[in-house]
Amino acid sequence: MTESNFFRLNDGTTIPVIGFGTYTVQGAKGIRVLQSAIDAGFRLIDSSTNYMNEGTVGEAIRRSDVPRKDIAIRSKLPGANHDYDKAITVIQESLYRTGLDYFDQYLIHWPLPKQGKYVEAWQALVDAQKFGLIKTIGVSNFLPEHLDKIIEATGVTPAVNQIERHPYFNNLELVKENQKRGIQVESWSTFGRKLNDVLENETIVELAKKYHKTPAQIILRWNYQSDVLSIVKASSYDHQKANLDFFDFELSKDDIDKINGLDQGEAGRVEGQDPNEYEEFD
Repeated sequence: MTESNFFRLNDGTTIPVIGFGTYTVQGAKGIRVLQSAIDAGFRLIDSSTNYMNEGTVGEAIRRSDVPRKDIAIRSKLPGANHDYDKAITVIQESLYRTGLDYFDQYLIHWPLPKQGKYVEAWQALVDAQKFGLIKTIGVSNFLPEHLDKIIEATGVTPAVNQIERHPYFNNLELVKENQKRGIQVESWSTFGRKLNDVLENETIVELAKKYHKTPAQIILRWNYQSDVLSIVKASSYDHQKANLDFFDFELSKDDIDKINGLDQGEAGRVEGQDPNEYEEFD
């Protein structure tokens, strides 16, 4: 990737505009998938303690010919460990599992406002960054009220916020609220997972024909032109390579508006996971 294929974060670091998701990527098969993704050109690997694959990620990095410093590795704090001491310990244990000396990025996976400990968890990430365990800290699935609370409590603004975003749930207001605070937005479920037909949507397919691109590339370009980082997953090298090929065309404003018009509001969420209600304690 060239310099133009990176977003600059509010902490002064840069991050690739696309990352490889590792949900369900595990074991020996997972190592092969990750090696393939790295060979294809992915340089941001998105993992989580809850994915139970941090060992797989670490082994894939060790087997890669790409230098460690050129691959950004990320994990996430699970909801069961929002207590400050638990959070610090879990971050250390995650590093031991991966066999890495540091995480390039580390996020709080969900805010769990009913539990009411996400400020404490954020303080743990702030301190873990000071300890040298993490280079960049951020959050996932945080709403404006959650963001403002941790910023006010610690004086530290997250560098990124990974949120659900795809054409059926474009989450535009939350995107704008993050950008207003100088926080880089990332999309999970970029293609809507397998629970809906985003990639077969008539509008997306027609745009793919118009621009001589795949439906996936249309969605990735939509995110890119909205200054949103995409997290994607594909098992085959060809699909992985294709997911990196969206820099040589530009969607018109009208076509971006068409994609935004596919939004279904709350009904469009892939699993109905409202961050104010969803509780992840695994």
